[in-house]
Amino acid sequence: MSVQVRPVASGEIDAVRQLLLDNGWVHRVGSPSELAELIARSHRALVAVEDNRVVGFVRALGDGLTNGYVSMLVVAASHRRRGIGRALMRAVMGEDNQLTWVLRAARDPAAVAFYEQLGFVRSTVAMERPRRTS
Repeated sequence: MSVQVRPVASGEIDAVRQLLLDNGWVHRVGSPSELAELIARSHRALVAVEDNRVVGFVRALGDGLTNGYVSMLVVAASHRRRGIGRALMRAVMGEDNQLTWVLRAARDPAAVAFYEQLGFVRSTVAMERPRRTS
């Protein structure tokens, strides 16, 4: 079966939200309207769809000229290791090798290995101000 990677359609917000909830992103998923706003404010937001079912999602922010940040990448557990995550990342980053892309993946060794295969390297220059939980 073929997987299509394309921009998120307005009618797919609930499916994207459920995908995120089902795959450990509970802490980043608010109401459907909040998710719709996150997607609308993103520079790029894409889904991977197979048989009319959303099986992957990626969201990125950036200026399209020099820098980009991949905020979320998730693939349904039943669809992993089939190249869907790689296809989503390639589609969201595009072909311009002059852009610097950053993301956070240090919490999961498997994610680190995945991103290294896409050309990412560990950074010693990044800083972050963590989200406050209270």
